[in-house]
Amino acid sequence: MCIGIHMDKPATMMKGSIPMEMKKVSISAKRQITIPQKFFAMLGFDTEAECMVRGNELVIRPAKTNTGGEFAEQILADLIEQGYSGKELLQHFKQAQSQVRPAVEKMIGEAERIAASESEYVSYEELFGGEETYD
Repeated sequence: MCIGIHMDKPATMMKGSIPMEMKKVSISAKRQITIPQKFFAMLGFDTEAECMVRGNELVIRPAKTNTGGEFAEQILADLIEQGYSGKELLQHFKQAQSQVRPAVEKMIGEAERIAASESEYVSYEELFGGEETYD
């Protein structure tokens, strides 16, 4: 039995318990696509997108605009508690802040591999290493 799906309207499917919508889009001669308006608005796209390959899928999502600043207050409080101030505080703050995004991306990647059963359990120490110092 063959069931036809008209792809002008998004098709709703399930991936586990997560509903997924899909719409077939054209690719121009210049390899350009147009993100359907519904998806564009629903996901909060602006002027940039991130594009990555996950397995055999091309994932396009709104570009992240944060740069680790969401942890700035905690980082500063920790460094001040350690006794840093002035230029030394600024230097250590920049170093610590630059490590936030790579750590979060590593954690997300590992979570995705675990969810896809490509990896075994990973301990906190294996993921983040030992206790970091800012000296």
